[in-house]
Amino acid sequence: GRSLDPRIVGGGSIPDGADFRTKVEFVLDQVRPGLHADGGDVQLVEVIGHSIKVRLVGACEGCASSSITLRHGIEKKMWDQIPEFEELISS
Repeated sequence: GRSLDPRIVGGGSIPDGADFRTKVEFVLDQVRPGLHADGGDVQLVEVIGHSIKVRLVGACEGCASSSITLRHGIEKKMWDQIPEFEELISS
């Protein structure tokens, strides 16, 4: 599979006043089209304070590019869009 190119995943802005979980879901919804294009998806497993635990599923599960997708795709978008975001934990 391909790794996510952060320049081509979905855009938009997080709704004002959204709680942390809503913000996280919003960002995950932005990266999902790129994952779906490769036959995969991401699941939010748990919110721990201002960190999240996620699981890549489908074709993304065990893919050689999965760590790049997590760190440079999903985690980077979290940091860019959610100031209070702390850490992405892979499940």
